[in-house]
Amino acid sequence: MAELDPDLLLRAYSVGVFPMANSRETDDVFWVEPKKRGVLPLDGFHLSRSLAKTLRSGRFTTTADRAFGRVVAMCAEATPGRPDTWINPQIELAYGELHARGYAHSIETWEGDPAEGRLVGGLYGVRLGGAFFGESMFSRATDASKVALAHLVARLKYGGFQLLDCQFQTDHLATMGAIEIARADYVVLLDAALGLGSAASAAGVVAAGSADFFALDGAAPDADPAETVAGPTSACRIVQLLGQTSQ
Repeated sequence: MAELDPDLLLRAYSVGVFPMANSRETDDVFWVEPKKRGVLPLDGFHLSRSLAKTLRSGRFTTTADRAFGRVVAMCAEATPGRPDTWINPQIELAYGELHARGYAHSIETWEGDPAEGRLVGGLYGVRLGGAFFGESMFSRATDASKVALAHLVARLKYGGFQLLDCQFQTDHLATMGAIEIARADYVVLLDAALGLGSAASAAGVVAAGSADFFALDGAAPDADPAETVAGPTSACRIVQLLGQTSQ
């Protein structure tokens, strides 16, 4: 395959394709285009009463882009329930470059203050226009990844995004509102999301677009997203943005 460089990755995402590796140790990367796509409608996120209680408890602090590299590395770590991963060093390096360019972002969940606390959960993904493509998440404490996903959904809603792509449906994501749709329906959603102020460059790469990943933090409109690090966001504000809780 061609070298997995950032421009190639952005072109792939713009047509609904993403890379994976067979294992952490392999050098090869292959392209995936699922016939059935997992998406999480931003207005359909299921905020249970227990998760809302966890968010309000102050147990966790959540940030954005505070520790992108650590989040990717921890997503790639072997765990008792998952002895291997599809994130190989080539993928890890390429997404690090996307992050440096402002196209890839992370959400971090900490126990305690981020400056002194322990990183116990998080997720990362890629944004183009009004679409966010979730890549992977991890959890080292109960509800840590759920808290990160709740913060991501609130951030995307507030920032004017239209699509949260989960790639594959899982039982865990289904409990939080994710659904599975046919590829043709996904392409319609993707095209609409990429129409939010995005345009192809001379190289065929989709621009970042008008949806604002940092709007929730009050980041300056002209801030360089590659240099923006979001501080902790109020858990009560997150709960409010996600709407009424449910059982």
